[in-house]
Amino acid sequence: MAATSGKIVQNVFTSQCCQQNRQSSRRDYCAPYMRNSLPSPSGKLTWTGISSMQLRTLSKPRNDITIQRNILCNASASSTVVPYLDNTDFQKLQNGSDIRGVALDGVEGEGVNLTEPVAEAIGAAFAGWLVEKKKADASQHLRVSIGHDSRISAKLLQNAISRGLAGAGLEVVHYGLASTPAMFNSTLTKDEAFLCPVDGSIMITASHLPFNRNGFKFFTNAGGLGKPDIKDILERAANIYNQFTDESLKNSEIMASLSIKIVDYMTVYTSDLVKAVRKAAGNIEKPLEGFHIVVDAGNGAGGFFAAKVLEPLGAITSGSQFLEPDGLFPNHIPNPEDKTAMKAITKAVLDNKADLGIIFDTDVDRSAAVDSTGREFNRNRLIALMAAIVLEEHPGTTIVTDSVTSDGLTTFIEKKLGGKHHRFKRGYKNVIDEAIRLNSIGEESHLAIETSGHGALKENNWLDDGAYLMVKILNKLASARASGVGGGSNVLTGLIEGLQEPAFAAELRLKINQNHPDLKGGSFREYGETVLKHLENSISSDPNLQKAPVNYEGIRVSGYGGWFLLRLSLHDPVLPLNIEASNNDDAVKLGLVVLAAVKEFAGLDTSALNKFVGS
Repeated sequence: MAATSGKIVQNVFTSQCCQQNRQSSRRDYCAPYMRNSLPSPSGKLTWTGISSMQLRTLSKPRNDITIQRNILCNASASSTVVPYLDNTDFQKLQNGSDIRGVALDGVEGEGVNLTEPVAEAIGAAFAGWLVEKKKADASQHLRVSIGHDSRISAKLLQNAISRGLAGAGLEVVHYGLASTPAMFNSTLTKDEAFLCPVDGSIMITASHLPFNRNGFKFFTNAGGLGKPDIKDILERAANIYNQFTDESLKNSEIMASLSIKIVDYMTVYTSDLVKAVRKAAGNIEKPLEGFHIVVDAGNGAGGFFAAKVLEPLGAITSGSQFLEPDGLFPNHIPNPEDKTAMKAITKAVLDNKADLGIIFDTDVDRSAAVDSTGREFNRNRLIALMAAIVLEEHPGTTIVTDSVTSDGLTTFIEKKLGGKHHRFKRGYKNVIDEAIRLNSIGEESHLAIETSGHGALKENNWLDDGAYLMVKILNKLASARASGVGGGSNVLTGLIEGLQEPAFAAELRLKINQNHPDLKGGSFREYGETVLKHLENSISSDPNLQKAPVNYEGIRVSGYGGWFLLRLSLHDPVLPLNIEASNNDDAVKLGLVVLAAVKEFAGLDTSALNKFVGS
C-alpha cells in the first residue's frame, strides 16, 4: 500500500473542517507523524520542525479521548475520500495471527501502509466479525476494549480503530497504556465497575519491531484470533474501506466521540498478579520482603511491574531501568532474545547486587530473567525452569515447545523431571494450539512455551503472558522462603541443575530470491519445500546422520555430536538453519552436510552458510 499523498483527503468533510477552530489542534497533534518525518540516507529517523522534548511528549500515552485526525486542508472538497486499495493490499498486513504494518514515515524504503483510514476499516471489520461470532441481535450492545503499548503511533491508531468500532454501533472502552495479556484478561474479568467482561479486545502493538511499525492483536473470551480469522477480517476491511464516504466517516467520528469510555483496567490486572503471589506464599502480605528485584521494561509497556506488582509484595526495586514508556526505544530493543537487551538487565543485576532481574518485551507477552550471578534464564533455560516448576505441580505432564529447542532440553524434561517433551512448530499460536489439542484428546499438558519467551499455562487460560510467567517464578521464591528455604535466586538456579547445554549454537538465515529464474514462476514456499525434500533424500544414505523420528517442521537431523534443523519460515522467503554441537568443528561438519545438499539451488542465497563453514 502506498502512503497517502498530500492531495488526497483522508478524512471527513475537509473543506468544512478548515473553517473550524478544532482543526488546528488536530493538525498540530498529527503533523509530526504525517509531515515532519523524513527518511534519512542511513535508514534512521530524521525529524524536521520538532524538538526531542516534543518527541518524548508525543511518545507518552495520553488520557484524553478527543478524536484527533490528520486533516489536510490543501485538498479540494471533490477529492477522493481515500485512495483505492484492493484485498491484496490488506492481506499484506497479515502476520500470522496478528496484523502488522508500517504506521509512520521515517525509515527509508518503508512506505506507510497502516494508515488511519485503513485502521478505521479494520475496526469496522472486527465489529462485523464479532457480531457474527457472538450472534448478537440489534438489542445487544457489544463492547470492545482497546489498549496499546508505548509506540508513537498508538494514539492515532487507537482513535482510528475506535471510529470503525463505534461507527458499527459497538461500545468502545479505552485502557490506554496496557499489556497484551491484560487485554485478553478483560474478556474474562467479571466486574461491571470496570465495564467487564468485554466481548472483544484489541491490543495495538508490533512487539519488538522498530518504532515505525505497529499493528493489532485481537481477542475474545475464547482466546486470541487465529490466522483464518485475521484473513476474514482483512477481507471485510478491504470492502469497507473502498465504500467509505464523507458522510460515513463523519458519522463514525460523531459516534466515537459520544461512546468512548476510559477505564484503568491495569489496576485490576496487576491486583490479580499480586494476589497470585500472596496465595502461593500462604497469604503472606509481603512474601518478597527483603528480595531485591530489578526490572527492565525496555521503555515498553512493562514498567508497571516494579511499582504495581513487586513493591506491594515487599520487594526492593531500586536499580530498575527503562520503566518510562518511550516509543522510540532509545536504550535497547525490548526483546528478551536480543543480546544487547539481556546484557543490559544482567549488568543491572550485577551492579545493584540484586537477587533477580526481570526483562519484558514491548507488550509484556514475553519475558526472561537473570539470577544473582548474572546467569540468564531465557530460551532453553527459561523453558527448563518453567518445566521444572510445572512438573512439580503436575507430575508427568507434557511440555509443548517450538521446533528449535535443544536435545539437551528433551533429556532434561524426560529423564531428569519425568515429563514428556512434545517438540512442535515455531510460532507461539502454533505451540499453544497444539497444547490445547493434546488436552482435547486426553494427553495432559499444562505448559506451552517458545524459545522466544512466549509461554502459556493451562491454569492461566492458555494466555501467553510474560508477567504471569515471572509470577510463577516469584511464587517459587516466595513459597521457598515461606517453607524456610533461603538462598535467593539460587532456588531457581538449582531447579535447572543437570540441563545439558550445547557448547556451540548458531542460527543462519538462507534467503530465497523470489525473482530468480530457478523458481520458474512458482512461490517461495514451493521452492523451499523442494529444498527440504532434497535435503531429506540426501542425508538418508549417510550412516553418521539420523533424521528425527518425530518432527513437525522442516528437517531435523542428529549426528556428529549435535543436530541441525532446516525449516521454512512461517511468513518470509527464508530457510532458517539452526545448528547445535558440542564444539565448533562438529558444528561445521553439520553445516557442510546442509551445504552439500542445497548448493545446487541457485535461487537460495547460501552466503551465510558458506561463511559459517569457511570460518
